[in-house]
Amino acid sequence: MPAVTVENPLALPRVIAPAGGAQARPVLGVVDAPSGFEGEGFPVRRAFAGIKYEYLDPFIMMDQMGEVDYAAGEPKGTPWHPHRGFETVTYIIDGTFIHRDSHGGGGVITNGDTQWMTAGSGLLHIETPPEELVMSGGLFHGLQLWVNLPAKDKMLAPKYQDIRGGTVKLLASQDGGALIRLIAGDLEGHAGPGATHTPITMIHLTVSPGAEVTLPWRADFNALAYGLAGSGAAGAERRPFTMGQTVVFGSGDGLTIRADAAQDSRSENFEVVVLGGLPIREPMAHYGPFVMNSHAELQQAFDDFQAGRLGVIPSTDVTGLGHRGAGQADPEETA
Repeated sequence: MPAVTVENPLALPRVIAPAGGAQARPVLGVVDAPSGFEGEGFPVRRAFAGIKYEYLDPFIMMDQMGEVDYAAGEPKGTPWHPHRGFETVTYIIDGTFIHRDSHGGGGVITNGDTQWMTAGSGLLHIETPPEELVMSGGLFHGLQLWVNLPAKDKMLAPKYQDIRGGTVKLLASQDGGALIRLIAGDLEGHAGPGATHTPITMIHLTVSPGAEVTLPWRADFNALAYGLAGSGAAGAERRPFTMGQTVVFGSGDGLTIRADAAQDSRSENFEVVVLGGLPIREPMAHYGPFVMNSHAELQQAFDDFQAGRLGVIPSTDVTGLGHRGAGQADPEETA
């Protein structure tokens, strides 16, 4: 970890810490992510479990998939399943996932790639490890994030974005002690490649041991940080957090992440995902793979699924898919 990096962060554009008059975001809490299993039995940590939705909005859930070093024959995926009413973001740090959907889309994402699926009005989809990974085993690690859609966009036609690792915007902290991978959103005038219906910012930070980074942050966004590997602290108060813990920040114009001087993990650095978004502030009805605004809309989603209106599983289930080009339909998600 991670798949996309640079030898010299000092050669990258710098993100300047907010000026002295900015309000630092305090840490409201640090929450442990419980472990569980998803799909056909791959291990996950539920990053947002136990956090009130008012602090998450517009995010719904996030799973850390792995990190797991599979033995031969162990890699697992998901069965076919439906979605409606939100977007799924699958970020693969190590390993490979194949995606297929009921509209004939499909593709492969691997080290450092992200696939952004707008489920919208709905589809069926599946994620599987490639045959060679199943046969050989190997390292698998990634994230899946669910982003809500406002009521006006919930029934959009499904669409996909493939964000290859090489297109992610790479930046450095002011002193070069942190590498910033901007996957989506805007950071001090720099834009990530992901296009979003709901305004959000998604960043993967690598913070060198003992280094600190303060990121400017939109005051109207919420702010969350999740530890992927290693240990460190959040906020000006240096609240400790580590792998498998989520930090909930309060209001302000900037947020601070610091890495411990010594790291005790497979990664020599502190790896953190930082998220923020503009709250939708609409009623949310969430059950299983559907996220709508009311119970009646949830019932309609189930009725449409059972009637086959969200798609039909293809009669030929071939997993050997090639690289999908931009603009084609393709699947992604894990829950």
